[in-house]
Amino acid sequence: MYAVVKIKNQQYRVAPDATVQVPLLDSEVGASLTFEEVLMFADGDNVKVGTPVVEGASVAAEVLGHGRSRKIVVFKKKRRKNYRRKNGHRQMFTEIKITGING
Repeated sequence: MYAVVKIKNQQYRVAPDATVQVPLLDSEVGASLTFEEVLMFADGDNVKVGTPVVEGASVAAEVLGHGRSRKIVVFKKKRRKNYRRKNGHRQMFTEIKITGING
Protein backbone atom coordinates (compact mmCIF):
# COMPACT_ATOMS: atom_id res chain seq x y z
CA MET A 1 0.00 0.00 0.00
CA TYR A 2 1.31 3.43 -0.90
CA ALA A 3 0.12 6.89 -1.84
CA VAL A 4 1.41 9.96 -3.63
CA VAL A 5 0.70 13.00 -1.48
CA LYS A 6 1.27 16.71 -2.07
CA ILE A 7 3.02 18.49 0.81
CA LYS A 8 3.98 22.17 0.39
CA ASN A 9 3.77 21.98 -3.43
CA GLN A 10 6.04 18.91 -3.62
CA GLN A 11 4.95 15.35 -4.30
CA TYR A 12 6.06 12.42 -2.15
CA ARG A 13 5.48 8.68 -2.49
CA VAL A 14 4.72 7.46 1.02
CA ALA A 15 3.98 4.10 2.62
CA PRO A 16 2.89 3.22 6.17
CA ASP A 17 5.71 3.41 8.77
CA ALA A 18 7.96 5.29 6.31
CA THR A 19 10.05 8.29 7.38
CA VAL A 20 10.09 11.28 5.01
CA GLN A 21 11.93 14.62 5.10
CA VAL A 22 9.66 17.42 3.88
CA PRO A 23 10.12 21.22 3.77
CA LEU A 24 9.79 22.93 7.14
CA LEU A 25 6.28 22.71 8.63
CA ASP A 26 4.92 24.85 11.47
CA SER A 27 4.22 21.96 13.85
CA GLU A 28 5.52 20.88 17.23
CA VAL A 29 7.53 17.69 17.66
CA GLY A 30 5.12 14.84 18.39
CA ALA A 31 2.14 16.54 16.74
CA SER A 32 -0.19 14.57 14.48
CA LEU A 33 -0.80 15.82 10.94
CA THR A 34 -3.31 14.90 8.25
CA PHE A 35 -2.66 15.54 4.57
CA GLU A 36 -5.81 15.68 2.44
CA GLU A 37 -4.20 16.26 -0.98
CA VAL A 38 -3.68 12.64 -2.05
CA LEU A 39 -2.93 12.51 -5.78
CA MET A 40 -2.80 8.71 -6.08
CA PHE A 41 -3.66 5.76 -3.86
CA ALA A 42 -2.61 2.15 -4.49
CA ASP A 43 -3.51 -0.95 -2.48
CA GLY A 44 -2.28 -4.01 -4.35
CA ASP A 45 -4.08 -4.12 -7.70
CA ASN A 46 -6.56 -1.44 -6.62
CA VAL A 47 -5.13 1.86 -7.94
CA LYS A 48 -7.01 5.16 -7.72
CA VAL A 49 -5.70 8.21 -9.57
CA GLY A 50 -7.20 11.56 -8.62
CA THR A 51 -8.40 14.31 -10.91
CA PRO A 52 -6.57 16.17 -9.33
CA VAL A 53 -7.06 14.57 -5.87
CA VAL A 54 -8.56 11.28 -4.71
CA GLU A 55 -11.86 11.97 -2.92
CA GLY A 56 -12.01 10.76 0.68
CA ALA A 57 -8.33 9.77 0.86
CA SER A 58 -5.96 11.11 3.48
CA VAL A 59 -2.53 10.43 4.94
CA ALA A 60 -1.86 10.62 8.68
CA ALA A 61 1.62 11.46 9.94
CA GLU A 62 3.52 12.30 13.12
CA VAL A 63 6.27 14.92 13.42
CA LEU A 64 9.56 13.37 14.55
CA GLY A 65 11.75 16.47 14.48
CA HIS A 66 13.14 19.46 12.65
CA GLY A 67 16.60 19.94 11.21
CA ARG A 68 18.85 21.37 8.55
CA SER A 69 20.17 19.45 5.57
CA ARG A 70 23.75 19.33 4.28
CA LYS A 71 25.38 22.57 3.23
CA ILE A 72 25.57 23.29 -0.47
CA VAL A 73 28.08 25.76 -1.86
CA VAL A 74 26.93 28.43 -4.31
CA PHE A 75 29.89 29.84 -6.25
CA LYS A 76 29.72 32.56 -8.90
CA LYS A 77 32.67 33.60 -11.02
CA LYS A 78 33.34 35.78 -14.05
CA ARG A 79 36.64 34.87 -15.60
CA ARG A 80 39.32 37.52 -16.05
CA LYS A 81 37.22 40.12 -14.18
CA ASN A 82 38.36 39.43 -10.58
CA TYR A 83 34.74 38.64 -9.62
CA ARG A 84 34.16 35.75 -7.22
CA ARG A 85 31.30 35.19 -4.77
CA LYS A 86 31.07 32.17 -2.49
CA ASN A 87 27.90 31.50 -0.53
CA GLY A 88 26.45 28.56 1.37
CA HIS A 89 22.92 27.36 2.05
CA ARG A 90 21.36 24.82 4.43
CA GLN A 91 17.70 24.00 3.79
CA MET A 92 15.41 23.56 6.79
CA PHE A 93 13.31 20.37 6.90
CA THR A 94 10.78 18.51 9.03
CA GLU A 95 11.06 14.77 9.46
CA ILE A 96 7.70 12.99 9.59
CA LYS A 97 6.66 9.38 10.06
CA ILE A 98 3.65 8.13 8.12
CA THR A 99 1.27 6.47 10.58
CA GLY A 100 -1.55 5.55 8.23
CA ILE A 101 -3.09 5.86 4.79
CA ASN A 102 -6.87 6.05 4.48
CA GLY A 103 -8.17 5.28 1.01
